[in-house]
Amino acid sequence: MSTLARSAAEPRARFRDLLAAEWIKLWSLRSTPWACVITALAVVGFNAGTAYDTYRYWPADDPRHRAGFVRDGIALTHAFTANAALVLMLAAAAIGAAAVVGEYSSGLIRTTFAAVPARRSVMAAKVAVVTAVTTVLGAVIAVASFVVTQAILSGRGAGVPMSHPGAWRVLVASALLAPVCALTGMAIGTLARHMGITLVGAVALLLLLPLVFTDDRYWAAVVDHALPAGAWDRLVAVGYTPAAERWPSTVAGAWTVDAVWLLAAAALTVAGVHRRDQ
Repeated sequence: MSTLARSAAEPRARFRDLLAAEWIKLWSLRSTPWACVITALAVVGFNAGTAYDTYRYWPADDPRHRAGFVRDGIALTHAFTANAALVLMLAAAAIGAAAVVGEYSSGLIRTTFAAVPARRSVMAAKVAVVTAVTTVLGAVIAVASFVVTQAILSGRGAGVPMSHPGAWRVLVASALLAPVCALTGMAIGTLARHMGITLVGAVALLLLLPLVFTDDRYWAAVVDHALPAGAWDRLVAVGYTPAAERWPSTVAGAWTVDAVWLLAAAALTVAGVHRRDQ
């Protein structure tokens, strides 16, 4: 049978078939389930440790201290701490990077593109699968952290329920860290195609830049507010007072930053592979 006849007889791959294939490939990586489990345990452990320290060193019984602890949103800051957020950001970026770089390093990407020449469709399926998996992972971690930390703090009468004002904002913002950073890792991996370079780039972009750009100057504050870490920090600051900063950000602006990073990283991943050598 000629190549033309064979191609005419074989229908083009449907997008749902590509999704199924990418789902199988993602979970066929031995690192994926281990990375998800270890990340969840590490992040929840960090948060639980902070809550337990507060429980252990709680001052003498003082109703005013307890009331202020809840009123000022400190209980919610224990639900998802900054250290735990850094761990989640780095781990999610590594998971997203592995979904792309692993296929390049093994040479499987050549087989993939030979079977499905529509490279953008393949990468779009990768983006969809990684986004779904890391969103669920982020949601599970955020909810588990909230439940565990508030249960510990409840031993001192300082825990809050999910119906507490601002609690859902903390949960959603923390859960979104996973897909935002995972897609960022994918985008860097699509361009670098080397795991070491990708991880260095992810660390520099997601973790180091927020340390460099602070709010002491206007342009530095703008950069900080435009980074995922800065957006998360603004969203989880339920007891935040804008007057305390020289150039404050807004909640709407922080949500916009998350959305822009998601869309930009997805677009770069899909477009970055087009017309490039394998």
